[in-house]
Amino acid sequence: MADPGGEEDVMARYRSPLVSRYASAEMGYNFSERKKFSTWRRLWLYLAQAEKSLGLPITDEQIQEMEANLDNIDFKMAAEEEKKLRHDVMAHVHTFAHCCPKAAAIIHLGATSCYVGDNTDLIVLRDGFNLLLPKLARVISRLADFAEKYADMPALGFTHYQPAQLTTVGKRCCLWIQDLCMDLQNLERARDDLRFRGVKGTTGTQASFLQLFEGDHSKVEELDRLVTAKAGFKRAYMVTGQTYSRKVDIGVLSVLASLGASIHKICTDIRLLANLKEIEEPFEKDQIGSSAMPYKRNPMRSERCCSLARHLMTLVMDPLQTASVQWFERTLDDSANRRVCLAEAFLTADIILSTLQNISEGLVVYPKVIERRIRQELPFMATENIIMAMVKAGGNRQDCHEKIRVLSQQAAAVVKQEGGDNDFIARVRADPYFSPIHKQLESLLDPSSFTGRAPQQAAKFLKEEVRPALIPYQSSMGGKIELAL
Repeated sequence: MADPGGEEDVMARYRSPLVSRYASAEMGYNFSERKKFSTWRRLWLYLAQAEKSLGLPITDEQIQEMEANLDNIDFKMAAEEEKKLRHDVMAHVHTFAHCCPKAAAIIHLGATSCYVGDNTDLIVLRDGFNLLLPKLARVISRLADFAEKYADMPALGFTHYQPAQLTTVGKRCCLWIQDLCMDLQNLERARDDLRFRGVKGTTGTQASFLQLFEGDHSKVEELDRLVTAKAGFKRAYMVTGQTYSRKVDIGVLSVLASLGASIHKICTDIRLLANLKEIEEPFEKDQIGSSAMPYKRNPMRSERCCSLARHLMTLVMDPLQTASVQWFERTLDDSANRRVCLAEAFLTADIILSTLQNISEGLVVYPKVIERRIRQELPFMATENIIMAMVKAGGNRQDCHEKIRVLSQQAAAVVKQEGGDNDFIARVRADPYFSPIHKQLESLLDPSSFTGRAPQQAAKFLKEEVRPALIPYQSSMGGKIELAL
């Protein structure tokens, strides 16, 4: 038996299914150790370059040595150093210095651990949003195509999950899309609102850098600006403690939790529609729905989205509680928590967006089932139209109302007590009282006359709000996505 602690026995260790089973390689890399520690080195390079440009005695040779070793990371050495020093940043300072002996003296000059730690987190969060946004846009685009195709198809609407007035298949999909468009705007805003922590020192006062530059405040401000620009940010937070405010993390995870709520609602609707046999998610040729019941077509993809979305929605509680207990300039009880919740939020959002894209690219509609359900319920909904038609033909409203009340209750008894079809219209046809409008019954029961402006609303919404919102993402719309395990 392999040694459970050995590197070769991967199956003997817990691995998060978010990475091992579901998430994209790109998002997995974004939260990887390699991305993290290579970014640390780039931040040390940016700092050295900026300090040199502002007059500190740093040579071109030292800069070139750092540039040449940005990705040359000895992870084994770093792990040994951290075990000895009990400090991850200093372990990597020593490891970087080992392969950059000429630059060793100026690596991390004037900085505190949060210079690399917090600034890297902000870079990773920004890059995480940049990975999620095109995926969300693709989902919206696929659903918009679906909504456009079925904008005119009448379907039974539900309120309280009870039959209500008709809508259309496309209009209902637009309700899903509208929520996702809000999420698109929220994610864009959260990304664009991110600022860099910048070069702030141990308690955010920049005292160490003021000392390096011999009291020259303008150079310290310029140093902050230069490093911020090198990292690709337009602005840095003007005031920080040792860390950037942990309220930033609340904002980030709040929009992801909101996205989770949207996707949970959409996939719950799809699951309910699958039970009604009106709409189903894609089902592979060799896919098995149940080990015991071969006929089953379980909505597995939608169930996965709901399952993971619940996890995503709960994660926002972590930064809420963390921000509330950051004493004064900082405490370290944020670190371990943030290692888990920030990564898991983006990985989970990544997974459910990929899965929802797969669902939206293969939704199957069953028009005959939808029509049958309308036929079952529409006769009752048409009673007001029948009354108005009878009044126009010279009938008395109260007499007509009483006739319809009796006939509709008889028809309801057939449906509920005998399990039969709704025969209300047949009863109307058989009653001589309604003979003045017998020829109008077909037109009075045309489903399209009960959908109101649903088709027009869907078309206008897709044209004026949805398609324009997707323009920035046109180049990344790509092809269909294959489902993960």
